[in-house]
Amino acid sequence: MTGRDDAGELVAALDARSWQPPRVTPLDGRISVDRDSVERGLASLVLTVVELLRQLMERQALRRVDLGDLTEEQVERIGVTLMALEEQMAGLREHFGLAPEDLNLDLGPLGPLLPTDQTRA
Repeated sequence: MTGRDDAGELVAALDARSWQPPRVTPLDGRISVDRDSVERGLASLVLTVVELLRQLMERQALRRVDLGDLTEEQVERIGVTLMALEEQMAGLREHFGLAPEDLNLDLGPLGPLLPTDQTRA
C-alpha cells in the first residue's frame, strides 16, 4: 500500500466535490426469501448431482463386471457400496421432502438429465 487515497485523488482531479459513494441496499429488502424453499432447492440441486454421479458409477461398475476384470470380492464391495449410497440418498430425499423425480432436471430440448428408468424410489 502506498498510503494514498486514490478515490480522494480521483474526486479532486474531477473536481466533483459533491461525489459520494453509491449506496448499497441489502438484498433481503428487495426480494422475499423463504429459507425453507431455498434450503429445499439447494438440497435438490446437490442431491441431483450426487444421484447423477451414483448412476454413472453404477453403470461403470456394471460394465466392468460384464468385462470380467473384477474379482468376486470387488464385485461384492461395489454392490454393497452402491446399495448403501442408494439408501443414504433415499434417506436424504425423505428428510428434505423430495421425490426421485424431483432430482431429474428438465434440460429443455435435451430432455431430462437422468434417464427415467434409472430414477429410483
